[in-house]
Amino acid sequence: MSIIAFTEEQIKVLSNNKCVSNVSSKSITYTDEFKQFFMSENENGKLPRLIFEEHGFDIDILGMERVRSSGKRWRRAYRKEGILGLIDMRKEKSGKFSDKELSTEKKVERLTAQVNLLKAENEILKKIDYLERRLIKKK
Repeated sequence: MSIIAFTEEQIKVLSNNKCVSNVSSKSITYTDEFKQFFMSENENGKLPRLIFEEHGFDIDILGMERVRSSGKRWRRAYRKEGILGLIDMRKEKSGKFSDKELSTEKKVERLTAQVNLLKAENEILKKIDYLERRLIKKK
């Protein structure tokens, strides 16, 4: 994320670019396809600035530091995990389930499982408490 914030006008310009999936005043999210294309072109020796410009980005809006840091981040991810490292998996990796997508039956099922888990945790804590008390009495 850059220190430089985008103006409303810049956000509109960036939002119209097919290589951008989301943009706010503080950040920009690029499409997975653009990141993959960037890596293939960059591996062939093309400079990051040129790749961004060829895909309709105004470097004056983005800022050269944002271009450099994006390229650096994508190269690191690509070396570490290959093409999968370039895929935006924030939604999948969040660890949270969206209740909006669940039916009522699934919600009840999930809440029942949660209650059962909490009951099991309570039973374990009761057993630990009982064993600790027995141990103290023996001393």
